[in-house]
Amino acid sequence: MARRKTDGRLRWLLASSATANLADGIAKVAFPLLATTLTRDPVQIAALSAMQFVPWLLFAVLAGTLVDRVDRKKAMIIANAARALVVAGVTALVAFDAVDMWTIYLAALLVGTAETVADSAANVLPPALVGADRLEGANSKLQASEIVGQTFLGGPVGSATFALFAAFPFLLTSAGFAIAAVVLFGMAGRYRPRTENQVHVRADFVDGFRWLRRHSLLLRLLAIAGLLSLVSELAQAQLVLYALEDLHLSDATFGAFAFVGGIGGLVGAGVTPRLVRGSGRRTVLVGGVLCCALGFGGMGLVRHPWLSAVLFGVFAAAVVAVNVVLATARHTLVPSELLGRVLGVWRTVVWGSIPVGALLGGLVTKLLGSAGDTFTASGVLLLLVTGYALFALRRHALDDKSASTGDAARPQQ
Repeated sequence: MARRKTDGRLRWLLASSATANLADGIAKVAFPLLATTLTRDPVQIAALSAMQFVPWLLFAVLAGTLVDRVDRKKAMIIANAARALVVAGVTALVAFDAVDMWTIYLAALLVGTAETVADSAANVLPPALVGADRLEGANSKLQASEIVGQTFLGGPVGSATFALFAAFPFLLTSAGFAIAAVVLFGMAGRYRPRTENQVHVRADFVDGFRWLRRHSLLLRLLAIAGLLSLVSELAQAQLVLYALEDLHLSDATFGAFAFVGGIGGLVGAGVTPRLVRGSGRRTVLVGGVLCCALGFGGMGLVRHPWLSAVLFGVFAAAVVAVNVVLATARHTLVPSELLGRVLGVWRTVVWGSIPVGALLGGLVTKLLGSAGDTFTASGVLLLLVTGYALFALRRHALDDKSASTGDAARPQQ
């Protein structure tokens, strides 16, 4: 009976997450397409990607601390409602042809700020919903909902509706975030972490930072995740220019390109638990980073739309596999009452590196002359990240419970 109850609560979380990710996926295609109607400058396009992720650099720690102090379900509801309101405003501006690049940047910044709360809360909820033996599966389902929403469905819907009329995808995005907020009311229970006392936010952050700093394995995983995020974003931020200019795709077919990548991500989410059981987490993580390198490096060397889409699918499958392993490692090694704060520090580094990588990617494209060359550069650098991951984890068995719990216990002393 208890397992059936937790399965029900997990389904509500997955339903909300899937709906929010669908809205997010539509927006992630619609915003760049809208920007390309105003400019084709690679640095300005990269700046849009940077604006979407700058809040993780500025507010990830604060968001993580917040979700360790409040009811995590309520935090998600409020954050999704805020995103719905901001995008509703964008919808009106686009409909009346009153939008400019600065408006797009501001909207991306506000939506990204709310996302820091919604996403942080969603990522620390699984241990409260399922047992430790089912975390890998729960994290894979969350990853699958993200991939299905953001690329498998969101990309094609965003590009197709944008081709019909520009305000349409933003209207759908606003409605999606609103529905995601309402769905969470069906998830029974309160999800405020149990703590002995509520201290100052700054003290909360210091506790989380000190804990992470003393945990050698998590620090190595953080370094790998940060490097992967930084280097891959060199190319990711140029994806719309790569598709429109190097592959000569239309606005509508850009969504089909993202759709193929979504299939790869969905496959990655589905097979990762099986790969982990057969090969171990360390092998899956290092192999995933290597496949990311091969995917982006290959995209830089070819100019055939379908072959490029398949390689993008390889990258998507690999990065999902890496994310599942990293999320499970955090849930396994970090105490529940510190998850939000540790995740805040983690996201500050990992997601905070995205705007840096995006702007560097814009400069690299301007220097080299094409987005395809930036993909090649990203692939080469990802091979170096693979080498670092292999070296950094050579003495760490991620599947060894004694190693994990022993290492995790020391920082708590």
